[in-house]
Amino acid sequence: MNTALLLLPDFALILLGAAIRRWMHLGDHFWNGVEKLVYFILFPALLINAIVRTRLDLAAALPLLATAFAALAAGMALGLLPKLFTKLPALTYASMFQCAYRFNSYIALAVAGMLFGAPGIATMGLIVGAAVPVVNLVSVWMLARHGESGLWREVARNPLIWGTAAGFVLNLAGFVPPAPLQAFLQRLADASIALGLITVGAALRLDGTTGMRGFAGWLVGVKLLAVPAAALAAGALFGLSGLNYQVAVLFAALPTASSAYILAMRMGGDGRSVAWLISATTLGSMLTLPLWAAWLLR
Repeated sequence: MNTALLLLPDFALILLGAAIRRWMHLGDHFWNGVEKLVYFILFPALLINAIVRTRLDLAAALPLLATAFAALAAGMALGLLPKLFTKLPALTYASMFQCAYRFNSYIALAVAGMLFGAPGIATMGLIVGAAVPVVNLVSVWMLARHGESGLWREVARNPLIWGTAAGFVLNLAGFVPPAPLQAFLQRLADASIALGLITVGAALRLDGTTGMRGFAGWLVGVKLLAVPAAALAAGALFGLSGLNYQVAVLFAALPTASSAYILAMRMGGDGRSVAWLISATTLGSMLTLPLWAAWLLR
């Protein structure tokens, strides 16, 4: 129940975005401007702020990271499987495909902190910091290869990847932001959470998956059920136990990241279907996350 309540603010922001779009009539120009602000300024600040403040001890966390990446690989493989049987437009497929493995890092840190306190936040932060560049690179590659732009051009100008890389470089260099800079980055990071979810809600369309409901339902099941099940198996294989095992499985059980919608929109993909999938996985995770947590903490 506590985990379900924790997810309510994020879901409420999505609903607020839908309500603002419907009743305030701000127009596409306004929402396009908000999307650019979130994508180019606020999300990179969030990534830099989170990674710089995370203590990275990769040598001691290899089984943890191996489990997390095995779960991501399972999501990617299961997301690719329907390509053998579906006839969706390539760019639509590439847009929706990322919803099989991307994760909501805001919810990740909140859930880890609520269940396990500071150690949980540190453990989840390590996974998130290592996984963000991988999922961004795969998502950009899939969208770029089916779009009009080349992969490396899109990678070179993708602010999410640059923000992640900058955070890692600063972290490994031992950089500690002075208090004013840290406060500045924190303010931008805080704004990214609210505005990012509001833009998801603003783009929400209940009929956004017309003609592709089977694929959308498959992706929801993959993200909320199959990927955490893969983490359970991989964690046992790699000898994980205790806090690391629990956090790795909860990481795999997270709903799809709101940044998947921003990326799809900025690269000319199917943002509406992605927004539906984000909303569906977020709503569904209000049931599945507590169930996974109860299983792990039994």
